[in-house]
Amino acid sequence: MKRKLADYKPLLWILAIPVLNIFYGVLNHGNTTVRSLMISWDDHIPFISAFIIPYILWYPFILAMLFAYFIKNKTTYYRTLLTLCLGLIASYITFYFYQTTVGRPEITETGLTYWLVDFIYRTDGPYNCFPSIHVLTSYLMLKGLAECKWSAVSKWTIIVASWTITASTVFVKQHVLLDIVGAIVLVEVLYFVVRRWIFAAAPTLSPANPLVRESAREISNS
Repeated sequence: MKRKLADYKPLLWILAIPVLNIFYGVLNHGNTTVRSLMISWDDHIPFISAFIIPYILWYPFILAMLFAYFIKNKTTYYRTLLTLCLGLIASYITFYFYQTTVGRPEITETGLTYWLVDFIYRTDGPYNCFPSIHVLTSYLMLKGLAECKWSAVSKWTIIVASWTITASTVFVKQHVLLDIVGAIVLVEVLYFVVRRWIFAAAPTLSPANPLVRESAREISNS
């Protein structure tokens, strides 16, 4: 079915993400008390500059996934976007009351990947670490996979991309292991709440809503 330009207006809700991200910059500096969540396992994780590539590709990956969910299943799109925004709000509250930092290596080598790491270090302070927003959003993109029709190649590409981005956060020393754990737990809790209660209670998501009927048809045809 050919889509009209007006059909894409719900994509404008993605603009809520950069609006919320204003608070990231406001909070990304050291408070009076800054904690470290490093554990002994973190000491055994090497710094690998090549992982800065998937770390940076996180930006287009999240946008592409939200657009794909919008095309494939509107309900999944709204559910994922709402969970993402709630996750950002919960993260920013955590950053304010429980700020953590991570030790970074000194970049002395030359080359593209080292330059990119140094660029990220210079533009993103070593704070706002727990939970990891990279991991929160990447792991969240896995939650709706079963609700949409994907080819095997697409599905595994998304899975590999998500976990590679997650791994990149510790290999480029932007996060520690507990930052990953915290992000995954937060996603599981918020996605459960959004799927079980918020969406179920919203009158705009009743079976009478045409978007819901369209999503139901998409799921039944998948």
